[in-house]
Amino acid sequence: MKLKSRGEMVFEISNYILLSVIMAACLLPLLNIAAKSFSSEAYVLAGEIFIWPKGFTAAAYEIVLGSRRFWDSFGNTVFITVVGTALNTMLTIFAGYALSRKRLRGQNLIMFMFIFAMLFSGGIIPTYLIVKEIGLLNSLWALIIPGMVAPFNMIIMRLYFYNIPDSMEESAKIDGASNFKILFSIMIPLAMPSIATISLFYAVEYWNNYFDALIYINKHSLFPLQVYLREIIINASSADINNLDLMMNTAQESVRGATVVAATLPILLVYPFLQKHFVKGVMLGAVKQ
Repeated sequence: MKLKSRGEMVFEISNYILLSVIMAACLLPLLNIAAKSFSSEAYVLAGEIFIWPKGFTAAAYEIVLGSRRFWDSFGNTVFITVVGTALNTMLTIFAGYALSRKRLRGQNLIMFMFIFAMLFSGGIIPTYLIVKEIGLLNSLWALIIPGMVAPFNMIIMRLYFYNIPDSMEESAKIDGASNFKILFSIMIPLAMPSIATISLFYAVEYWNNYFDALIYINKHSLFPLQVYLREIIINASSADINNLDLMMNTAQESVRGATVVAATLPILLVYPFLQKHFVKGVMLGAVKQ
């Protein structure tokens, strides 16, 4: 067994300390919010809650989950996330595969246009005018169509497909496989780690979509969850409360905490199912042989 040098041990210990500090900075605020959401009004107002609830109660969750606006916003976010992730992933696969094939004419020019668009976007006002002209204002499609392909994710997919030997594709063609057959039966199954990775990127981005909804949507019934969450943080009484007596006996801080937890939990539950593909997919797509 090879012993580590003093420098390696100092480096490793420093890494553990740094990662522990970063982990605490990420976890403590979330634990504090979750603890407040399960605590009674007296303890919350007295500022006695840190990371463990006191006077345990689920009243804040009864208020949040009993709100119709919460479920409307939740449904809008689920629609945006599922449909947007499926469409974006499909188009990213198509673009990445096409641009990874050396026989594609104008490949360098198309790649230049993708990278140029990634570095220099059109800006808020031109994008808003385009969305308005094509009639997407006050539509959930306004949050999906303008960003159908993320150049960064497309580059990851392209590099992954690029590393798959051409001989595999040539063998399939000799056996009579069409381009679509090669893509769906050979390339996509081989690229599942990268596909899982970019799907997670898109899903998290759509779930946390906030700024675009503020620009393109004015109807409250079409607000995604994050915009609804913003309204609750500003004023918890705007939550379309059905049980006013329950609201009167519950701290607004607890209602805000319950809304944050309810809005964050679904996307956190998705991550463990994709985590095993996450690191592998990014690293394989980033290495050029």
